[in-house]
Amino acid sequence: MSLRRSVVLSVVLEGRTQAQTAGDYQVSRATVSRWVARYRSEGDAAFEPRSRRPRTTPAAIPADTVDLAVNLRSELESEGLDAGPHTICWHLRQRHHITVSPSTIRRRLAELGLVEPNPKKRPKSSYVRFAADLPNEMRQSDFTHWRPADGSTTEIITWLDDHSRFALPVSAHRRITGPIAADTFAETADQHGFPASVLTDNAMA
Repeated sequence: MSLRRSVVLSVVLEGRTQAQTAGDYQVSRATVSRWVARYRSEGDAAFEPRSRRPRTTPAAIPADTVDLAVNLRSELESEGLDAGPHTICWHLRQRHHITVSPSTIRRRLAELGLVEPNPKKRPKSSYVRFAADLPNEMRQSDFTHWRPADGSTTEIITWLDDHSRFALPVSAHRRITGPIAADTFAETADQHGFPASVLTDNAMA
């Protein structure tokens, strides 16, 4: 017989006081009171442990928001744009007025099997800053989001010479696409020559 059942039967069937039962079974009076109250409310179900799962999940997001995030990810990837959690959150906020944390989006996408939940960590050696020995030896590109005062969506792309750390062209566009990245690269090459190598983390773009 379980401790909980023994305690409850001691009070309900044997007629002992809750204080006596608490002393006999070395449990607190509050525990005895809680177990007896649950038995009187639920019957024999009171002897079964309750689930520890919370009744509500405040961090959960609605299913339609998850669908929006998945659709945005597919749309961004098809256009050659970054489709990571931070970018998806930005578009949810700007286009749908929905605020969700990147960690929540990352978790939901992982649950759907759309991203690797535990990607291999980047080696520390990759964070060592370096500079090319010669001009045009290495050219790096990246783009960033910017929101002008009128609330429109703007993305700024930069091509950087890794020797001088000089930003060769800097241009703003509504969205950075693969063709825009290629065009700005070609324009830069016309003015400064082609680089020996290129480094970018702009995914398909």
